[in-house]
Amino acid sequence: MGKVILIASGKGGTGKTMFAVNFAATLANCGKRTVVLDMDLGLRNLDLYLGLENNVVYDVYDVMTGLCKIKQALIPDKRFENLYFMAASPNREEGMLTPLHMKVLCRRLAEKFDYVLIDSPSGIDDNLVLASAGADEAIIITNPEYAALRDADALDREFLKLGINKRWAVLNKVIADMINRGFAPSLQEVSSLIRAPLAGVIQFDENIHISTCLGIPIVLKDDTYIRENFINIANRIIEEKEEEVGLK
Repeated sequence: MGKVILIASGKGGTGKTMFAVNFAATLANCGKRTVVLDMDLGLRNLDLYLGLENNVVYDVYDVMTGLCKIKQALIPDKRFENLYFMAASPNREEGMLTPLHMKVLCRRLAEKFDYVLIDSPSGIDDNLVLASAGADEAIIITNPEYAALRDADALDREFLKLGINKRWAVLNKVIADMINRGFAPSLQEVSSLIRAPLAGVIQFDENIHISTCLGIPIVLKDDTYIRENFINIANRIIEEKEEEVGLK
């Protein structure tokens, strides 16, 4: 049975979807059958970040309401042998989906994939409750800004209420010079403000912005420090020794 991991953020603009795409690609690159779901219903972006927006026919809403089968909504990314994704619905249908729908979908996907990654909507509301149903653990994406860290801590507390006890934090858009000059929280401050263990940091790099605009996961390029960052983060999050070896 595969593992279901929710990827979330306390506020928008932290780079959550960018992380979801590249984390999924990292796992797939290392031989893990991986599927990433876009659960930001009504505001889907995952297909754009993957550059596969023209391949979408059915979406996660169609699957959970029985309009199509799971395999009809799964879209392979042919750049990665083991990577699939499922798009969010472009429309937000209030009250039509329940956490039970999500739990069933996660369980069925976990029977076929090593990792099921869920790109959650930002913030804390009923959509987070829906997206988190069926998740085994969560990764909180935040930035070195006090507002983002406060929201990340609030999100972390919400996960505990939802029964998700295994959580990780990833610090994105880090500019080392700003931290060194005291203009941004240090890593020690970040660790004190968020209880979830820090899985790693991703430096600010304009190439990340370029890659998302082009719909090309940045980890597709070999021998870059960003790709190495993602591999290191994956190794920290994945505890099984044989899987760690497979990611290196």
